[in-house]
Amino acid sequence: MDINDLRSIMTVIFLLTFLGIVWWAYGMKGNKKRFDEAANLPFADEEADRAELGLSSLNEQRKTS
Repeated sequence: MDINDLRSIMTVIFLLTFLGIVWWAYGMKGNKKRFDEAANLPFADEEADRAELGLSSLNEQRKTS
């Protein structure tokens, strides 16, 4: 086995790993809700901070202006 065989094997392994990650992220329907919740976490913290300080939410500010 020479270096080119090792490179070919590693290329196949990395391709399969990449395809597995893509399948996990986009192919499994149950993950969509979890990913959407995770995507909104920074905004939830901001809303909680604003509520703690007694400030109105961004949505309420947009409605009044």
